[in-house]
Amino acid sequence: MFHVPTGGPWSFGPRASFTAARTGPPLRGRVTVPESLRQLVLRHLRAFGPASVADVAQFAMVPRQPVRQALHALADAVEQLTGPDGTVLYDVPGAPRPPADTPAPPRLMAMWDSVLLAHADRSRVIPPEYRRLVIRVNGDVLPTLLVDGRVAGVWRAVDGGIEATAFHELPPAAWDGLAAEAASLTRLLSGRDSEVYRRYHHWWPKLPDGQVRLLKG
Repeated sequence: MFHVPTGGPWSFGPRASFTAARTGPPLRGRVTVPESLRQLVLRHLRAFGPASVADVAQFAMVPRQPVRQALHALADAVEQLTGPDGTVLYDVPGAPRPPADTPAPPRLMAMWDSVLLAHADRSRVIPPEYRRLVIRVNGDVLPTLLVDGRVAGVWRAVDGGIEATAFHELPPAAWDGLAAEAASLTRLLSGRDSEVYRRYHHWWPKLPDGQVRLLKG
């Protein structure tokens, strides 16, 4: 069976809808189709590169050996780099790779955003001390504040705007950037269910005290 959209502004509602899969012999085991994996590897690198074999395998949920084989088969379609710790990384040729000191603007990241989940070493984006706060024990990944390219807190839509909770003190410029993001998000939510994450609000009382601000659109 396949999980299908239910319509409405968010496509998938709280009550799941399913449709029967196509007819044919049932799939047995976990078969990795080489051509399909090569396309998936390229898509991953275009979105999240540079990335290691472990990164791609973690995101695609396939063993590392088929990923290595896919990267080898892609040949000149991928570029090999060396990470700061000596790890071999891969990317698509000509992909933008700004200098390490390039400022990263503040962002409001959605729940389960792939930027937080796309790498085997998630400390690239999530400080280790915050990981258990934003990735809950049941697998929920809370909507996060991204400041200077790293998770700095969480947010949720509430009546009157966007409630942002920072796990550490943020400079005024970061709050200004988050306020601009909140204004843009408020426009997006206009006419939709603004509290789309409200069924996850039960996590907020379990969070440590932080710097809380209501960012109005």
